[in-house]
Order: sequence, then C-alpha cells, then structure tokens
Amino acid sequence: MLLRHLNFLRSVFFYSITAYGGPQAHIGMMMKTFVKEKPYVTEEELLEYNAFCQLLPGASSTQTVTLIGYKRGGVPLAVLTLIIWILPACIIMGGLSFLLQYIDKKELGTDIFKFIAPMAVGFLAYATFTTFSIAVKNLITWIIMSVGVIATYFLFGQPWVIPSLIFLGGVATNFSKKRIPQEVQKPKKIKWWNFWLFGIIFIGAGILSETARKQDWHDRKPINLFENTYRMGSLVFGGGQVLIPMMYEQWSVRPEVVKEKNPEAVQIDENSLYTGMGIVRAVPGPVFSISAFTGGMALKDMGYRMQMLGCLIGMVAIFLPSALLVLFFFPIWNNLKKYAVVYRSLEGINAVIIGIMIASTFYIMKDISFSDEKLVSTSINILTMVGTFLLLNVKKIPPPLIVLGCLLLGALF
Repeated sequence: MLLRHLNFLRSVFFYSITAYGGPQAHIGMMMKTFVKEKPYVTEEELLEYNAFCQLLPGASSTQTVTLIGYKRGGVPLAVLTLIIWILPACIIMGGLSFLLQYIDKKELGTDIFKFIAPMAVGFLAYATFTTFSIAVKNLITWIIMSVGVIATYFLFGQPWVIPSLIFLGGVATNFSKKRIPQEVQKPKKIKWWNFWLFGIIFIGAGILSETARKQDWHDRKPINLFENTYRMGSLVFGGGQVLIPMMYEQWSVRPEVVKEKNPEAVQIDENSLYTGMGIVRAVPGPVFSISAFTGGMALKDMGYRMQMLGCLIGMVAIFLPSALLVLFFFPIWNNLKKYAVVYRSLEGINAVIIGIMIASTFYIMKDISFSDEKLVSTSINILTMVGTFLLLNVKKIPPPLIVLGCLLLGALF
C-alpha cells in the first residue's frame, strides 16, 4: 500500500511543510496540490469534503486532508495521511516548549513571515475562482452565496456561524423538488465502532481524570492533560481561532479560580501561552498543533521526559477525536447522500462555502497594511496577492516554491 500511494504521501508531506496562512488558506493549497497538480480528488469532492468537515467539531482542514486519504486508500491511508500532515507542525511546536526559555521573545516577531497573509489571500482567491462556477449556477445559489459573504464577514470567528450557514443553505435548496427528484435507494449498514470508540474514550477519560483529582493521585497531571485536551478537541467548533481562547480559559484563567480546591490543576503561564499563540500562526500546518506546545508546557516542571510525554499527549489527544468523528460520520454522510433531501442540500451547502471563502478573503485583507506610510511594503503586499493568484494558475509552479518566495521577500524587505 505504501508503494502504491507513495506519490500521494509525498504530496501530503510537501503540503504539510508549506501550508501557511491558517485554515482559510489551506483550502486554496489543497485545490492546487490535490486537484490541479495531481487529480487525487475532483473539485466537487473537495468542496463536499470541506463543507462536511465544517459541520463537525475539531480541526476542519485536518479532517479534509484525512478524507482525501480515506478516499484514496481507506482507513489505513487516512491514518498515514493524518500523521504526515500533523507531525511537522507538532514537532516544531513541541520543540518550542523546550526552547522557549532560551529564546528572546522580542525577537520572535521576525519579519520573515510578514508576506504570508497576502499570500494566503492569493491562495484563497484562487480556490474561490476555480470553484465558483461549480457551486454558483442559478439565482438561489447567488442569493445563498451573498448571504454567506455578509454573515461570515461581520460575524467572523463566532463558532456557530459556519455550521448555521451550512445548515440553512442546505434547507434553502430543498424548496424546489422538481429539479432533483428522489430516486429509490437502499440504505447501507452503518458501522458504529468509530463512534463507540470516540464515546468510550471521552467518558473514560473524564471518569479517570476526576477520580485522579478526588483521590489525589501522585503525578496525575498527564491524565488530566489528556482529558482536558481530548475534551477540547471533541467539542470545539470554529477551528483554531476558537480552540486557542478555550485553552487560555482552561489552563491560564481557570487554575487561578480553583487553586484552593485543586492546587495540582494543569496550569500554563499566561505569557508563555501568548507566545505559543503567536508562533503557531507562523508555522506551516494545522493551528491545532499548538496542543503539542501546551502539552509540553503543562508538564515541563516534571522533567524533560515527562515534558516529551506531554507533547505527545497534546498531539494525540487534540487530533484523535477529529479523526474518529470524521471517519465515523463520513460513511453515514455517503449513505445519506442517496436521498434527494440531502443531495439537494449539497447545492446550497456549496454556495455557502463559496460565500465563506469570499468573506474570509476580505477578512484577511483588512488586517494587511495598505497605508502610504510604507510604500514599499504596501506595493509588495499587493504584488504578493496578485502574483500568488496568477502563479497558482500556472500548472508547472508548485505551491512550496510560492511559499518559499514569500518567505524570501519577508527576509529581504
């Protein structure tokens, strides 16, 4: 299996070390890497995977990549794809937990990454441009897309916005039953083991963590760390921008409140957490990789071996629920798609996704400097956005070269 899918796994690896710009830009790079350069999935499939993963808790870009692997080679390849995708970012963030005390935090704001944001705009604009004609075809999809743009832009970052828009978009395209009639389909048997495993781990970790706290077990922090992280990975909607505030509340604010009742609660220094939040934005790969950093920081007082264990716990606990949920619900989704009420919904869902992508493009742009005070930087920001978009339309230029070019621009200017 490894030999048969070696080229695909190589593409996943290069994607993992060059996927800058956060989840909004990841969809553009996926479009270029897995659709245009090598047709591992179609544009329609990628849009569907992305929309489906937006409905689930967890890391949506990670779940989308996992589904691409699942489509290519089932569960074994999906697991390999997941590992290759998360490992580089988690190694970097886990290593940061060891190096933080030796680093001058003032120097972490290096300008090498300052053109990554305009590059992300270019990637997102490219993904929107290439998929627009597939998703927006008639009046209702134009209306749905427009509502998606406005709602996403003005409510950006609210965890309920994207799932709500996707649901409402799916409902809106179900009012017309003539265009897509119901076909007789026989439902397939649902495999429940992934969901049971997810639930058993969730409940078991909670019981074990609470027992360890009440009975004051020695060195119980790793157990508490796993439960805290797994719970966040299971319940977070809205991606990394929602996960990070949850981590701040769980590990910096809450321990101070419960200090008398639970003096051994997992606690991370507020300033260290701020540093990790900043660095993870400049690291390629999933924003959820910050969990490798927080895991290491949570156990750093217990020695370097336990700190390494903390990094591993953080990485596994944050991504495990995402993987179990997506691999459980996707076969159900494929089963449900046989019914007209669901595949009519796909028309509205895809239009919403285009609206979300357009709004995300403008939202990222508003944080990019276009002032006249720094004419050179302003000009380069504009050229980076336009140049990224144009270069992505040239088939022979791979995304990693575009990313390296933007990093070089940051170093030079």
